[in-house]
Amino acid sequence: MSTWLDWDVRKIDVSTSTQTVLSSHEAGVKSVVFSKEHSIVISASWDCTLHVHRTNADSTPAVIPLPSKPFSLSLSPTKLVVAMASRALHIYDLKSLALLSDQADAPPTEINKVEIEPWQRRESSLKFMTRAVACMPDDAGYASSSIEGRVAVEWFDPSEESQARKYAFKCHRQTVDDVDVVYPVNALAFHPIYGTFASGGGDGVVALWDGIAKRRIRQYQKYPSSVAALAFSSNGKYLAIAVSPGFEDGKDDIPPGTVKIYVRELGETEAKGKGGK
Repeated sequence: MSTWLDWDVRKIDVSTSTQTVLSSHEAGVKSVVFSKEHSIVISASWDCTLHVHRTNADSTPAVIPLPSKPFSLSLSPTKLVVAMASRALHIYDLKSLALLSDQADAPPTEINKVEIEPWQRRESSLKFMTRAVACMPDDAGYASSSIEGRVAVEWFDPSEESQARKYAFKCHRQTVDDVDVVYPVNALAFHPIYGTFASGGGDGVVALWDGIAKRRIRQYQKYPSSVAALAFSSNGKYLAIAVSPGFEDGKDDIPPGTVKIYVRELGETEAKGKGGK
């Protein structure tokens, strides 16, 4: 799946390179995710909507209004987390969204707009604008990051006991000429096997964290530009790191050849947690 600033959500056949438009938003599309458990594609756009699609191009997507602009999406096996402006987060039940897509029977020329109440509405634990969100592979919770060099770890369970476990920590900061320089944490990704997670920042640094033990596992050598995105392979053996100059690099224009993707092969236990405190 791919999203574009031309407002389209497209399905790409890798073997033939053919593209099929699943739906069109009314502004640029920020994020797209695919739930293999429910066979649905969900896209989030700066038009303040979610589109829930079945993967066949003839279906009409369910359009869900959002209260503010979405910044990041992430899936667990049963939940969708939508991080938005104004520090708002909505958590949706994927089974309910799949039912919506199955019931989307409006003609292709019409908009199938639906109102659905999120499973949970939350305000971010972080004081500044959310930059990224990533769900734990064990379906227990999620991590979120902000423009102010912090990451929060939270659990889905709404009980007081579980909510008391949530915490946040500082990261992606450097001391330059005795001044603490704070960078945005642009990307988060959970390891699919070990449940640890990686963070990537405007400082060009990628770090691995054990969210349960509340420890940093390791930090990699600095990349030449701001880290824009991270993703682990499905078997956890590889970590893809996308870098691109940003405002934190002091560049208004992006020189040719500076947007790159690095693929790191991980050692067998390189991303494994260190155990409890």
